[in-house]
Amino acid sequence: MDRRSFIRNTVPVAVTMPALLNGFSFTAQGAESDLGKLFQQTLTDTDHVFVLVQLGGGNDGLNMVIPLDIYGNYYNARTNVAIPQSQVLRLDGTDKSGLHPAMTAMQNLFNDGKMNIVQSVGYDNPSFSHFRDTDIWNSGDNRRSRRERVKTGWMGRYLESEYPGYPDAFPNSEMPDPLAIQISNFPTLTVQGSIYSMGLSITNPEKIYTFANPFSDYPLNSPPANKELRFLRVVSEKTKIYSDIIRNAYQRAATLANYPNNNSLADQLKIVARLIKGGLKTRVYTVSMGGFDTHKRQVNASDTTTGFHANLLKNLSQAVSAFQDDLELMGLDDRVMGMTYSEFGRRIKSNASLGTDHGAAAPLLLFGKHAKKGILGTSPDIPADIQVVNNIPFQYDFRSVYASVLEQWFCVKQPALNTILLQNYQSLPLITGPCGVADDPDNNNNNSDNLLLKFWPNPYTVNATMQFSTTGGHTMIQQINSLGQVVKVLANGEYAAGTYNIDVYNDGLPSGAYFIRLQNKSLQKVLSVVKVN
Repeated sequence: MDRRSFIRNTVPVAVTMPALLNGFSFTAQGAESDLGKLFQQTLTDTDHVFVLVQLGGGNDGLNMVIPLDIYGNYYNARTNVAIPQSQVLRLDGTDKSGLHPAMTAMQNLFNDGKMNIVQSVGYDNPSFSHFRDTDIWNSGDNRRSRRERVKTGWMGRYLESEYPGYPDAFPNSEMPDPLAIQISNFPTLTVQGSIYSMGLSITNPEKIYTFANPFSDYPLNSPPANKELRFLRVVSEKTKIYSDIIRNAYQRAATLANYPNNNSLADQLKIVARLIKGGLKTRVYTVSMGGFDTHKRQVNASDTTTGFHANLLKNLSQAVSAFQDDLELMGLDDRVMGMTYSEFGRRIKSNASLGTDHGAAAPLLLFGKHAKKGILGTSPDIPADIQVVNNIPFQYDFRSVYASVLEQWFCVKQPALNTILLQNYQSLPLITGPCGVADDPDNNNNNSDNLLLKFWPNPYTVNATMQFSTTGGHTMIQQINSLGQVVKVLANGEYAAGTYNIDVYNDGLPSGAYFIRLQNKSLQKVLSVVKVN
């Protein structure tokens, strides 16, 4: 079926019908208007693979990447869970941040130039709900209205733009393999396209499903049901074809590295490594580990470097390190990158149960040969007079990270990039390589010290003045409350290089602590201010 026929015959489908077919989940639903633009894109010339590692539950980023340059404020905010300064793992090239002592394997990855840390990643209006925030991260859409929310995933939209005509025209000589594979019983929204999921979900490639199409004998004689029945037939047929392809690829390869035992993430990444080595051209893999909702007993009272969170970080660190070793031994490390993410971080202040509650921004990690070594961003702003409600203000929108992955790893160009991510987000220097950024050590937000950001008087009541500088280009200034939510956008547009003043008058905000966030392209700066009425 050609592209025009595919659009004509499938876009009008307007039914939502989740189902599960022998372990493969799928959804039929109507296409969204923005996605129509994607069918005009052409396949980018790359064999790159990207692995998404979901840390389910909300990872405590402050105890994963510890701020050494403001350690006093960090410790005072969470004395019962804080990691002792002497046991923080040091990182080459910086004395401002270090890793949890359970993460020695990732410390080695960072020091070897194979990992990038992005500080304080979040978005403008966190909901603090596991389900809603997970959907937001997976879809790239944080609109409040249910009627306006998209029902596709950010990677699903990318794959749909790369492979128009899926699934009717696939597999083919250009793409003979599954577009995405999720190592899970159930797929996530991440790879959902406008009509079909763009990926398959598996748990054990050696016991992958073999079955006849259970819908092939049903006649297409009832117009209201024909679309749904055709949908089921297509999904069943493609599932059978791809099942055989996955099984064969898995059986062709063997891992070469030593993976840790009793580590579910390592088991999943081991499958991914074998499938890549087995010859699959699959672009996207997703894996996950849960348990990060550490409201209580996050640490052991006798030793805060041990406990539930320490075990999780150790498993994460060892699994990713083994996977990277495997890729290098297989000669695949030039093609594969990965990224960790969690639906939100934790509060700055710990609770009385040796835990931390739902928070806002947190760091994420990119790993692989082409990860730009270093730390993007600065240590989170932690007030000395910390309150229970205080959250970490985000420095980088998570969709800027997505934009960077699509642009610098998959070589996606405009206008497709904006269409996939639903609007324009500033790209960040995260990945080196053919379509990535130059490996410039000064390109990790180090030049942000040259940006001017002042606010006076501070504290302020009714009148205030904000002064900022920009190197030119897109510049955004947001005011963020103590919950990590954007309450005012003070500037958002294209600026010529220079220094500017903005007068603040009667902004209508209640008394409290706020943060002023300045982002100029990939550079950012955060300033604390206080309003009193």
